[in-house]
Amino acid sequence: MNPTPAVCPAWLASLFQQAGGVVSFRQYMEWALFDPNHGYYGAGQVRIGPGGDFATSPSIGPDFAELLAQQLIELLQALPGDGRRLSLVEIGPGEGDLAADLLQAIHELDPELMGRLELVLVERSSALRSRQQQRIAATKINKAFMPPLRWCSLEELAAAPVQGVVLAHELLDALPVDRVVLKAGRLQLQGVVLQNSGCLDWCLLPLPEPMAEAIATSDCSVPPADAPEGWCSEWHGCYGSWLQNLSAAIDQGVLLVIDYALEAERFYSSRRAEGTLMAYGGGAAGLDPLASPGAQDLTSHVCIESLNAAAASQGWQLLDQRRQGEMVLALGLAERLHALQQLPPQKLPEALQRREALLRLVDPAGLGEFRWLLYGRGAGASSLSLKAAPDI
Repeated sequence: MNPTPAVCPAWLASLFQQAGGVVSFRQYMEWALFDPNHGYYGAGQVRIGPGGDFATSPSIGPDFAELLAQQLIELLQALPGDGRRLSLVEIGPGEGDLAADLLQAIHELDPELMGRLELVLVERSSALRSRQQQRIAATKINKAFMPPLRWCSLEELAAAPVQGVVLAHELLDALPVDRVVLKAGRLQLQGVVLQNSGCLDWCLLPLPEPMAEAIATSDCSVPPADAPEGWCSEWHGCYGSWLQNLSAAIDQGVLLVIDYALEAERFYSSRRAEGTLMAYGGGAAGLDPLASPGAQDLTSHVCIESLNAAAASQGWQLLDQRRQGEMVLALGLAERLHALQQLPPQKLPEALQRREALLRLVDPAGLGEFRWLLYGRGAGASSLSLKAAPDI
């Protein structure tokens, strides 16, 4: 995974030296992604969309948000009408494309709901917050109809918990994860070391006892019985603390996770001997995770059973789960494709571009395999579910 030495930038070398020269991969990932001055997300180095480091469902056009808005409206309308304002909370809004397009779509589909709604964006990067503000300001919604909008942290939300819908779109795959490696029949922790040469390299560390106990008592077979020597994968100890903070901020509502996710038997498979860790930059995938820290994205797929267990421990009940391809079809993607055929000839380039974007949303080799996982908290949310595809 690291065929050539990765030169460590000065800002990161200073952090390594303060930590004694060796850290867990989870700590390295935290620094590389979220350092406020140099991290990929923390300093706003990320560039999403055509010509950027990678593309997401919202970045390829507004159709995804327009389809998703229908589901969010159903969920928001189904929450108890106790007179409180409803909150749509997006955590990790990126460039702000999804938030802006959702506001536009909700305004067009259900203007009355806009009067009961507030938009809360949870973003710790000041650079990204500025880009989100500009993107939302560019919407065509009359200011008189714009719902209250605020940026805050989950800790700040906990001071006055809200009710509503929390959206975590391509968020959990960027939470820092631990990596475990099978060596001589036992698991060890993967670490990163700053060598005397100034380069970064992999190393092995003892597996902390609390992590070993958590793995042993989980519903996941880690490692799988037929795992080869050197087998490596991710362990998501990050879910518990994140969901704990979320539970303090939301007293009633639902959490919708949309992300690359796998069942434990597929996640922890002997055939997936290097785990799901990926590095993205400049439109390319499969880069060296130790190269260019702060200038590339690092992601790990979600393990569904691990997330479900962590959610249950923090008071979140799994209500429903579907693949994205199924969801966008249930929400009207086929009708949108049919409508493109009715456009006049002079709009053919637009029709072809939108058709390509819509088909990417259901591509089983890509975005169509995203999982939509719905969790509920509070009595008013326990009966909610995702929209089902109509019978044919």
